[in-house]
Amino acid sequence: MSRPVMIENFLRPPRTMSAVVADAVRLCGLLSIVVAALWFELTDAGILAFALPALVAPRFVGVRPSFDIACGVTVLIAAWSNVVDLYRSVPSWDIPVHLVCTGVLAALAYIAAARVGIVPLPGAAGFRRRTGLIVTTAFGLAFAALWEIVEWVGKAFVDSILVTYDDTIGDMAVGGVGALIAGILVARVRLTAERPRGTGGDVDREDASGVTPSR
Repeated sequence: MSRPVMIENFLRPPRTMSAVVADAVRLCGLLSIVVAALWFELTDAGILAFALPALVAPRFVGVRPSFDIACGVTVLIAAWSNVVDLYRSVPSWDIPVHLVCTGVLAALAYIAAARVGIVPLPGAAGFRRRTGLIVTTAFGLAFAALWEIVEWVGKAFVDSILVTYDDTIGDMAVGGVGALIAGILVARVRLTAERPRGTGGDVDREDASGVTPSR
């Protein structure tokens, strides 16, 4: 997928209710930054702004609206959990967040890489399920490591974030499991927007069949 097509995807008006909901989640992300800047700390607004790329990327790469919504909601929950200090106030809250957030970001990363020709798009000629599984899991492990690096930077230079060896290893392990699950989904379930026959672009229409053809 060329850069102009990705821009066209981003600018395309929503055509289904689920696509409208996905855009509403993106708007909530933008408003969250304003709310955090006005009523919380500037560092909190920065944390929410850090989540913006993950909110807008699904529109650029043309994923299904349902997956778009899942990405947006998951990323916002992860960001707001930091702002309202859920990671410290609720024991083990970071486990489901690391599991789900790492998974959706890993799947999104695979689709983005496929759109620019780095890996084959699920369902396209040359795609193998093992490719989706292995590459998505690798993306997720990389994100899990990056997440822990960001937490260490926050502890060292910004705030008193809880970072211990056991917590770091545990979070990375949970993130890896989430990435593995995401890899299975990428291999077996269609996460991209439907491409109708006779057209050159993806549209945001959900259909009944979401299973990637076996190869």
